Amino acid sequence: MFSTLNEVKEFIKANDVKMIDFKMTDIDGRWRHILIPQQRLTEDTLTYGIGFDGSNYGYAPVENSDMVFIPDLATAALDPFATVPTLTMTGDVMIIDRPDNRPFDQYPRNVAKRAIAYMQETGIADEMIIGPEFEFHVFDNVSYQTLPHSVGYTVDTQEADWNSGNPYDNNGYQTPHKGGYHIDKPQDITSDLRSRMCLMLEDMGVGVKYHHHEVGGCGQLEIEVELGEMTKMADATMTVKYIIKNAAAQAGKTATLMPKPVRDEAGNGMHVHMLLLKNGEPVFYDEKGYAQLSNEALWFIGGLLAHAGAICGITNPSTNSFRRLVPGFEAPVTIGYAMANRSAVVRIPAYAKSPKAKRFELRNPDATCNPYYAYAAILMAGLDGIANKIDPHAMGWGPFDFNLFDLSDEEKAKIKGLPKSLEEALDALESDHEFLTRGGVFPERLIKIWIQRKRREAEAIAETTGAKVLTFQSCQTVSRQDMEAGATYLSLMWENVEALKEGLA
Repeated sequence: MFSTLNEVKEFIKANDVKMIDFKMTDIDGRWRHILIPQQRLTEDTLTYGIGFDGSNYGYAPVENSDMVFIPDLATAALDPFATVPTLTMTGDVMIIDRPDNRPFDQYPRNVAKRAIAYMQETGIADEMIIGPEFEFHVFDNVSYQTLPHSVGYTVDTQEADWNSGNPYDNNGYQTPHKGGYHIDKPQDITSDLRSRMCLMLEDMGVGVKYHHHEVGGCGQLEIEVELGEMTKMADATMTVKYIIKNAAAQAGKTATLMPKPVRDEAGNGMHVHMLLLKNGEPVFYDEKGYAQLSNEALWFIGGLLAHAGAICGITNPSTNSFRRLVPGFEAPVTIGYAMANRSAVVRIPAYAKSPKAKRFELRNPDATCNPYYAYAAILMAGLDGIANKIDPHAMGWGPFDFNLFDLSDEEKAKIKGLPKSLEEALDALESDHEFLTRGGVFPERLIKIWIQRKRREAEAIAETTGAKVLTFQSCQTVSRQDMEAGATYLSLMWENVEALKEGLA
């Protein structure tokens, strides 16, 4: 929004701004913030920053945790939820050093910037353009408890079909189960709320493509934003989540981007559209290629699919992420690509026909991810695919121009699948992350810390709930992946017996 402090000061005076809000991103991809009176924003603030404790953000040990936040004036915008007029902005984090501070290599925004710089160094492209889609639920009531003797939760919305028999406050306009896609008023009770969200986003510099009701009948919604440069879109992703949650709270409701808040209803994904530009020209377009995609585009897809398991460890970083990645709800479960096929993890939109719009989307990510890490990981996987000319067709990953959910168990077993749990995704990331560390984009220490944190989260949830994920093999055939791991039909059958023994006690 601004390039100089004088511009900011003029805006502050014109809009009677009283406070400056600095937003920093923790390792999990959540905003933290600190506020200062507007008169304390000086050139020194822009040069030396604001000190804070990095250990509370998941970045550093207590004994060496002093860090500095440097605001980025270009990200500044008025906070629509602040009663006291407040200008909010994000920025970068530095390590205190002599003579000059240096960028903290684990800070999410810095990782995204290094990924872009690495791409430019390769000469493959100048810009990574992405467009995330935001699916979420809005509930009228949310309650939960985790006690030594009781664990449970309740969510509710008046539009859900389970309220059709409720004699109180029932107008009879419930949304059918799995029947919410683009449904109109009066069933769509949050249309105006979404419009307010979108107007706030536009005011904060985030372009909106459209909004609508999604498939889930119990209040599932979607806002899709315009495509933009990768780091800016990571900033925008944080803004979108902030607006969605706070606008809902302002209306007396609760919004969640949780991947699977309701069993047997569609889950919330964050599909990521992407394309590359070099000297302003599209890298992914070739009129004669499959779906008008260039070799570079197909190799990029090859990289995404080759590293799909490891990517899931970053783009799907919660135990709930894998409740969404199950058949029957338009969420991907197999590794493959195709045009206009929503059962494939990489979908090529048939409607994107112009050279500069030619792109594809990765459908497994969800909004529990840290967007800076997620987008950087996607880019690094794609660049690895281009560098090594990974042909997804030659690897047996498609194109799958048929419904992957309708395959027989025998046919499914022949196709490599996405991880079925967070633990499995973290195992994949642990064994396959060399592509992330190239050019120093992802520090090895960051990957180690990330895996440790996520394993502890999974273990804590399992301990609290008593839950454990056990895998049951179909055994219609032995997949290529299993054979490479040394498995046989008999060994898989024995694993099933052990899983049944444990699961059924």
